[in-house]
Amino acid sequence: MKKHNFYAGPSILSEYTIRNTADAILNFAGTELSILEVSHRSKEFVAVMDEARALVKELLDVPEGYSVLFLGGGASMQFCMVPFNLLAKKAAYLETGTWAVNAIKEARIFGDVDVVGSSKDSNFSYIPKGYTVPADADYFHFTSNNTIYGTELRTDPDAGSVRLVADMSSDIFSRPVDVAKYDLIYAGAQKNLAPAGVTIVIVRDEALGHVDRLIPTMLDYRTHIKKESMFNTPPVLPIYSAMQTLRWYKQLGGVKELEKMDIAKAGKLYDAIDSSRMFVGTVTDPADRSIMNVCFVMKPEYKELEKDFVDFAATKGIVGIKGHRSVGGFRASLYNALPMESVDVLVAAMKEFQDKH
Repeated sequence: MKKHNFYAGPSILSEYTIRNTADAILNFAGTELSILEVSHRSKEFVAVMDEARALVKELLDVPEGYSVLFLGGGASMQFCMVPFNLLAKKAAYLETGTWAVNAIKEARIFGDVDVVGSSKDSNFSYIPKGYTVPADADYFHFTSNNTIYGTELRTDPDAGSVRLVADMSSDIFSRPVDVAKYDLIYAGAQKNLAPAGVTIVIVRDEALGHVDRLIPTMLDYRTHIKKESMFNTPPVLPIYSAMQTLRWYKQLGGVKELEKMDIAKAGKLYDAIDSSRMFVGTVTDPADRSIMNVCFVMKPEYKELEKDFVDFAATKGIVGIKGHRSVGGFRASLYNALPMESVDVLVAAMKEFQDKH
């Protein structure tokens, strides 16, 4: 039975990425060695790193004056690396979910943090509006997509003269981004790009070197810029997989085409939820709804059937739709690699289950 993979992360990868990565595990670049065992300083892998870096810049139209890094530690490491390198006196943060809360906690170790807006009062079911970013903030940090709660900022926020920093772990490459507005963008790979183990960082070079504190070598972005992401051994396999995914994105027509596909997939599923007699979305304002992670629950009178639906969906080959343990319900992750066919199967399963009950 074909599987329809809605896991939130680690998540679905394209067949293109999986097939080419599998080939490289057996024989990388004609070396007759596995990519798992070659030196990261070999000319063959240096070429991978160079191409991956170039594709990130091409697909996101990264301007001059920015560096693209491939680092370990996940996005959670960036929660401390960002303020370590950029927070001189005060930073502004938007509190929109679990990962934003964690980022705020880390930033407060290094300086004052102004939480300019929060949706905590409603279990993070909306994106805060009408907030003001103080002009003297060193940067404004936001989490663009909230995987647990299903909300998303799909445009670059207006922070006045304050430059932006964003955690785009779960929606990078799903929309065009005006990178010139940002000091730094980071994204863990395991949502929309590659297996877990590598984090992409896009950093404005001129934003660095303006804090007085001593930064440990490994946590200083300038170290990794100078060493081209090879200060220590990089996560070779995830970087190779990321390069394959980026090649695939380019073949599909780039970020604008990916955005069209993602909007169409999300639109079909949200329409099914909104017209359902049994299911209801947890994010009511369409403007705040994520097109990457669609969160929904059973209406109160059907609440006891949630586990039954998960089990029923599994008989259709649908996996990974159980909601995060902190919120329950259901979550369908519609990352770039997920085909429309899988959305169709899920929508049909929802209708069939509803008709039975």
